[in-house]
Amino acid sequence: MSEKIHRSVPVRPSPTLEDLATAAGVSRSTASRAINGGSRVSPEAQAAVDAAVVSLGYTPNRAARSLVTRRTSSIALVINEPDARVMMDPFFAAVITGVTEALRETEMQLVLLMSRAGGDASRTVRYLRGGHVDGAIVVSHHKADGWTEDLAASGLPTVFIGRPWDTGLGIHYVDVDSFEGGRLAALHLAATGRTRLGTVTGPLDMTAAVDRLAGWNTGLREAGLPPGPVAEGDFTTPGGAEAAALLLAEDEGLDGIFAASDIMARGVIMALQASGRSVPEDVGVVGFDNHLTAPGELPLTTINQPMVETATKAGRLLLADIEDTRSNRDPVIFPARLVMRASTAV
Repeated sequence: MSEKIHRSVPVRPSPTLEDLATAAGVSRSTASRAINGGSRVSPEAQAAVDAAVVSLGYTPNRAARSLVTRRTSSIALVINEPDARVMMDPFFAAVITGVTEALRETEMQLVLLMSRAGGDASRTVRYLRGGHVDGAIVVSHHKADGWTEDLAASGLPTVFIGRPWDTGLGIHYVDVDSFEGGRLAALHLAATGRTRLGTVTGPLDMTAAVDRLAGWNTGLREAGLPPGPVAEGDFTTPGGAEAAALLLAEDEGLDGIFAASDIMARGVIMALQASGRSVPEDVGVVGFDNHLTAPGELPLTTINQPMVETATKAGRLLLADIEDTRSNRDPVIFPARLVMRASTAV
């Protein structure tokens, strides 16, 4: 009986940095600088290394590269909210889409950190300061978490989506003009002839909610209307419904309500309908975000918040900050814009 002889096929070793340097005709240090994006590499040497990378099928050792460059090729997106809200609110889907777009042409990987509001924020800060990422984007920032101070002190490149509580620490941020959005909502409801107006705010430990409320009150004064009832919500649909019930208990004759998010506006409309009031015939409703597109729902008048564009800008600013820590720290503020739909029609 003949025996089959199995011969192993030799595995071709991966090309090393020395192999790359030899093929390109440059020194090992020049080859290393060329593949790591360093300076002091002539155009001719860079072209030779690039050609050798292709011909050899060279793949950089990322662990070794990290030791040399002190880079992880990762950034963190920190969301300080419960998991359920992040998964249900289209606001966060827009943020992730925008940041991903900013990284699309780079080798950066996105790390999602879910740091629950009211939880141990210091755990997240320790991770961010531990060298695991090259920078961080923080969204849904609450006053008590203390991240502005901790991250500013850490030196980690950081961009906030939404105004941080302390803007004097040099933290880069991108925001929509929430104050103007609240003001536009008040002026629009007044322009439709409504005179008894109330508002459902977001959590007042967040700058977005505070700014929208301040703009709302300014708009009421400009329209010559008295301050109406205010109820604090939580940027959820059930929270919007509960807050609307409180407004109606305070003033049954309300004929206009501004909710500081579209998700809460949905709850406001549900509460109004449950109380026998119709929208917009009895009560006009304005939201904030311009994210809801569910079929069959009443088209909502809202303040447009270009969240994808805002998050993309935040991502690009962070990439610039990582490359140059001396980059411009001026805030980027997107304008607010009223989008009129059926929920305030007259």
